[in-house]
Amino acid sequence: MHAFDVLGDPVRRRILELLADGELGSGEVTAVIRTEFGISQPAVSQHLKVLRDSGFATVRAQGTRRLYAVDPAPLREIDAWLDHFRGFWDQRLDSLATELARGRRQRRAASPPDGPPERNDHS
Repeated sequence: MHAFDVLGDPVRRRILELLADGELGSGEVTAVIRTEFGISQPAVSQHLKVLRDSGFATVRAQGTRRLYAVDPAPLREIDAWLDHFRGFWDQRLDSLATELARGRRQRRAASPPDGPPERNDHS
């Protein structure tokens, strides 16, 4: 399964978000996913299996518990692939920063200087 096929599913993305905060037991993952998505425990287990089989998650046994964690290797591969496209948004973000700075300069130039307001005692 291609990485974007794996990440294209909102349940699997959410599981990875949960695991990004640290290792979790399958029961903990299942409890959150069942609450948020309303799917069964077997369905959550299937999503965990897909993440494991595709290399996005690792699992280790601790007694009777199964602890899941993110495996960063596939995420680095996606990041490397996205690197080809970063120029599209980096350039736009640079342009946005320039426009924001220009707007701040224009507002400063248009605002009155700091200090007390001038008084007109010619009444």
